[in-house]
Amino acid sequence: MAKKTTYHHGDLRQALVDGAIAMIAEQDIGRLSLREVARRVGVSHAAPYRHFQDREELLAAVGEEGFIGLTQAMETGQAQAAADPLERLRATGVAYVQFAVTHPSHYRVMFGSFGAEHCPHPQRAQVGWQAFQVLLTSIEAGQQAGVLRTGDAMQLAWVAWSTVHGLAMLLIDKRLPVTQPEAMTALAEFVTQMLIGGLAIAPPTEP
Repeated sequence: MAKKTTYHHGDLRQALVDGAIAMIAEQDIGRLSLREVARRVGVSHAAPYRHFQDREELLAAVGEEGFIGLTQAMETGQAQAAADPLERLRATGVAYVQFAVTHPSHYRVMFGSFGAEHCPHPQRAQVGWQAFQVLLTSIEAGQQAGVLRTGDAMQLAWVAWSTVHGLAMLLIDKRLPVTQPEAMTALAEFVTQMLIGGLAIAPPTEP
């Protein structure tokens, strides 16, 4: 029997996560299995069970990695933006969409249904909430600065999230005639600016 050579040493758990991400980019998530991921990585069929009880645990790890990356992307976007709360909110939304379109396999798992509702994964839920908190905190900062409308900050964050998530999915699924990275970023900037226009407190009208 030929000796497997794809995987040699190092972090097997991460190799399995990376293998799953690569396979998701090529096929439907529903067809993913630990056996197929093991074959791709180049280990025995039993090897993945050292780290993952089943397929759902592997997908939860993919989703967890995605949410951590999304949080980092949004925080980096904020750090590079001006101190103005509206500008930081815009940067958060643009970074969200940019992460999604550059990590589509992660993103599909992060928000897809793959049986996790029957097998909860607390760590995945925690990092998902941390990602959402970046957006929620941006909304609260705008309200405290008096530049965003008052009201339930959570509901306003849901509005913002729904907007950027919807755009991200449309771009990932190629439902919009926008394919170049620069054009996607420009569209994300336009959409988030329109969103902020709806959330911001209008300046007083000149008499």
